[in-house]
Amino acid sequence: MPKLNDTQLILLSTASRQPDGSFYPLPETLGGGGDRVTQAIAALVKRGLAAEGETLDAAQVQRVDHDIRYGMFVTDAGMEALDAGDHDAGPVTTPPTPAPASTSKTSAVLALLERSDGATMTELIGATGWLPHTTRAALTGLRKKGHAIERGKRDSDTCYRISAAA
Repeated sequence: MPKLNDTQLILLSTASRQPDGSFYPLPETLGGGGDRVTQAIAALVKRGLAAEGETLDAAQVQRVDHDIRYGMFVTDAGMEALDAGDHDAGPVTTPPTPAPASTSKTSAVLALLERSDGATMTELIGATGWLPHTTRAALTGLRKKGHAIERGKRDSDTCYRISAAA
């Protein structure tokens, strides 16, 4: 299986930094997209590193079918390939579907952050089952929604706490 090309790496890397793993809007380094990006996304889908999913965010829309908007999202296999530096990942037999942030997991994170002593990254990861980068992205998403998240220390661990909500 050929290695991932630069365009595929840029797409995966950018999507991995998005809270929901969306490829869209495309990074500026890829220009307006075009055939090169379309082919790169198709190759990622074929290898199970990306999957199409419904979206409500207009900036994430890749295509519209009747009243349903679809975007392209990085899969767990795509995150693993990027994290492991495995740019020679083979095809996945059953491509995983992107999982939007679960309301119950987000509620659990909020509950932990609202405690007087807050929560450490280890506690947040344990409560959600998310990987560290996903947990940090969720914290960023909460900040964007107006939650004032403070960072402090509890013993020798970094602790996060919500000081006020929007």
